Amino acid sequence: MNHSILLAGFGGQGVLFAGKFIAYIGMLSGCEVSWLPSYGPEMRGGTANCGVIISETPVGSPIVLSPDLLLAMNLPSYDKFEPAARPGAKIFVDTSLVSRGPARADVETFGLSATKTAEELGLAANIIMTGKLIKETGLCTLDTAKAAMEKTVPPRKKALFDKNIQALQLGMNS
Repeated sequence: MNHSILLAGFGGQGVLFAGKFIAYIGMLSGCEVSWLPSYGPEMRGGTANCGVIISETPVGSPIVLSPDLLLAMNLPSYDKFEPAARPGAKIFVDTSLVSRGPARADVETFGLSATKTAEELGLAANIIMTGKLIKETGLCTLDTAKAAMEKTVPPRKKALFDKNIQALQLGMNS
């Protein structure tokens, strides 16, 4: 398994958490991984993105310049990073916050109204989107995803574990 993954959105949307979760999936799958967060000075509302590399060989650089998987949680992120995706990339877009379709024909785009669904059900949009990514890429099994979630959710927030698994399954089933 070799992937260069970029997750992007507003601060507070959980893209760094989702990236860490994906990095744990890679580690539990026996791969080499890197996780590189990038965010503006604001805690919420500023820009945030996260690069994750999952590789069968050592990772030379943690910087993701040309992702083969892109998860865009909002329109500014989609506008900024869609052009950087490599040809043949899979792009996952939260259609609750992205009002346009793909600008490229050489990528495969998957839309999911994650934020709206998350608000209606009291779940996390970032994990719904990550579940969709897992389904469409075959990144891992549900069991591996659950094990990675156990590693990712801090002990003080274990109450959120079940909600995250519910969100993950919702994304994997859509």
